[in-house]
Amino acid sequence: MRDGSKTRARIETEALRLFATKGVDGTSVRDIAQAVGVAEGALYRHFPGKDTLSRSLFLDNYAALAREVLQASHLNRPFSAAVRAVVEIFCRLFDDNRPLFSFLLIAQHAHLQEVPEAAEENVVEAIRVIFAGAMERREIATQDADLLAAMALGIVAQPAIFTVYGRLTGCLFDRAPVLTAAVLALTRPLQ
Repeated sequence: MRDGSKTRARIETEALRLFATKGVDGTSVRDIAQAVGVAEGALYRHFPGKDTLSRSLFLDNYAALAREVLQASHLNRPFSAAVRAVVEIFCRLFDDNRPLFSFLLIAQHAHLQEVPEAAEENVVEAIRVIFAGAMERREIATQDADLLAAMALGIVAQPAIFTVYGRLTGCLFDRAPVLTAAVLALTRPLQ
């Protein structure tokens, strides 16, 4: 990795950490530069500004998460196994990279309108595709796939938020079986 690439990676890492703890509005370019150990001008060589950095971090990481979700569901798994794999992806992300998970939660309101509709770049659409595919394969009864995606995401996101604020303790991954069962309970199997 070239020195410029290393600096950019450090900027992204520190910006994520600061955005997750202080919010984008509460974080200044100076805060990021100080955390990285560079002058503000060095930051501007990589990103035109804090908002561009926030947008780039959100869109890139959101798309990467969407691709991971799709990959987990495209391994010729039964619906229940795909749901388990996807819930585990979210739980692992929360446990292993809480700044990124937190940033994706708090920045979604600012950037979701910029997310392409394609499932490869859009987590919500990737989740919807999993439900719609299970309906097409007749693994679950036909329902509103968008509503199922919204509820499934809430089942995982709300316990994560409770953990961030200390209402729940421990690893989210330890709760993956219960969260998976809750998501599966949203669907009605075909009789």
